[in-house]
Amino acid sequence: SAELCLLPALAALLPPLPGPGGPGPAEVGLGALPAELRAAVRALVGELDSLFTALGLREESFAVGALSRVVAAELASYASARNRRRTATNKASVIFVDRTLDLAGAVGHHGDNLAEKILSVLPKLPGHKTDVMVNMVELTALQTTDETCSIIAPGCLAQPNDPAAKALWESFMNLKQKEAVMEARRHLVEAASRENLPIKMSMGRVTPEQLSSYIQLFRNNLKALENHCGLLQLVLATVQTLKHPQTSKWDNFLAFERLLLQTIGESEMPSVLNQLLPMIKSYNERTKDDYACEDFLVLLIYIYSVVGEIKCGKELDTAEEKVKRALVKAICDEPEPSPLLQKIA
Repeated sequence: SAELCLLPALAALLPPLPGPGGPGPAEVGLGALPAELRAAVRALVGELDSLFTALGLREESFAVGALSRVVAAELASYASARNRRRTATNKASVIFVDRTLDLAGAVGHHGDNLAEKILSVLPKLPGHKTDVMVNMVELTALQTTDETCSIIAPGCLAQPNDPAAKALWESFMNLKQKEAVMEARRHLVEAASRENLPIKMSMGRVTPEQLSSYIQLFRNNLKALENHCGLLQLVLATVQTLKHPQTSKWDNFLAFERLLLQTIGESEMPSVLNQLLPMIKSYNERTKDDYACEDFLVLLIYIYSVVGEIKCGKELDTAEEKVKRALVKAICDEPEPSPLLQKIA
């Protein structure tokens, strides 16, 4: 995909594309793309032209990456866009950037951020891409061990009408996990104190169990529930994330990625792949702490994204072939392949 930025100040850093002729013959053109991708590019160009028409823009296009050059060239030669640029009064520089140039950012596990863990671990809220489902059963008298219980409507992270919840979410994004969890406890204690709930503040390390015990105080007080519902949803999201088995795997990913960065700086690519090889296990060989096939795909994308220029040779070919064989065997041995693996296979 291509990401759009209206950044006129960067115009001097990147040479503009040629006019309607688009990229030169040595570069990839729209005709070289698969039919499905060609249709997607044309649809994107049409939508961009509609957007720029509504804004009254006369754009100058810049591109970083092969696909971005194709998109920008198509926009430059698009008939409707040419007519618009003749009459539009507002000028803008448009920079298209291939997201494939930053795959490490998309697949990496960055730092110690609670917000990112919540968004990655909890299931997506139906119909939404940027919010998650928070299990609200803990605030009810319903007793169930089913984590996917659908009797109670799920909570979510978006709480625009709750100032305390908004402040807490900002803490989740800006503070380290330990500090963010302490902020969750502080907000919860303040809310309970305002409602005259019998809360006992404890110092030291914050645990999911401690937060759950504080949440229980609100369960039988409908007025307190109503007053602090947004805050309680965020704290419940915290508890469920900290207890989730994927959270420990997240920390393992982060540690492994940091180790890879150190190794890549000292070793060649074949050595890195040979370190990865013993970790690729089939379904019957894996424990809950081992990486699944999808995890290795993520790791491989991360490795090839951060390694930079790779020296080709027989040693690299041999290492890559071993990894391919092990990964193909693991994928074929999956009893219930995920939709992603089914698409790959």
